Amino acid sequence: MSDEKLLIVEDDMDIRELTALYFKKKGYDVWTAAEGYEALKLVKKEKPQLILLDVMLPGIEGFELCKKIRLYTDVPVLFLSSKRDPVDKVLGLEVGADDFITKPFDLMELEARVRANLRRNSMVLSEPNRKKRVFTYNHLVIDLDSYDVFVRGEKVSLYTKELQLLILLVENQNQVFSAEQLYDLIWGVDSFGDLKTVQVHVSNLRRKIEEDPSKPALIQTVRGFGYKFNVQKKIESH
Repeated sequence: MSDEKLLIVEDDMDIRELTALYFKKKGYDVWTAAEGYEALKLVKKEKPQLILLDVMLPGIEGFELCKKIRLYTDVPVLFLSSKRDPVDKVLGLEVGADDFITKPFDLMELEARVRANLRRNSMVLSEPNRKKRVFTYNHLVIDLDSYDVFVRGEKVSLYTKELQLLILLVENQNQVFSAEQLYDLIWGVDSFGDLKTVQVHVSNLRRKIEEDPSKPALIQTVRGFGYKFNVQKKIESH
């Protein structure tokens, strides 16, 4: 059983009520909203630990709502959508979602994804080995006590999965990870997704931290193998 608080944002009453009932039976504390403005109020008031978010919503459509949600919280957001175009999934991840699930979906699979994202988020928040360390390399500085990231002295905003991915690569500098390995380590082996998720997050990170994202010097692609955080010397730890 679980006592985590979920927010389900879905305008289809049947899907909303069925999904809410399923998770309530599993022990989750469930809140629901049928449209975007109501959802935003619940995000600020109830502080859910995970949000299931429909894309096609009245009031504020899902992608725009996700951007607004990210102004208040970094908890996992999982899109639920009947859209199957890969472009929609990429857009969902780019606006800050952690996963993109197409309808119709199996409730047991959905629960597995919810559990995986809650567990990963909990590990970030309560990581026991968090130390007062500062990783510095060229124009990039990462404060691993506060998880703040600075590029050329300016603080940059990273979504939770982007931050997890960056720290994993930085702490294993020059080690090559396949897309499959990164997906397992960041999203969890019991997640159900595709490797496009890794590609999108790597692209987002490059856009935010590289001096020239079109010619990445930090997060490099090792053709045929995967990705690595490329350094010419060890990152200093203070």
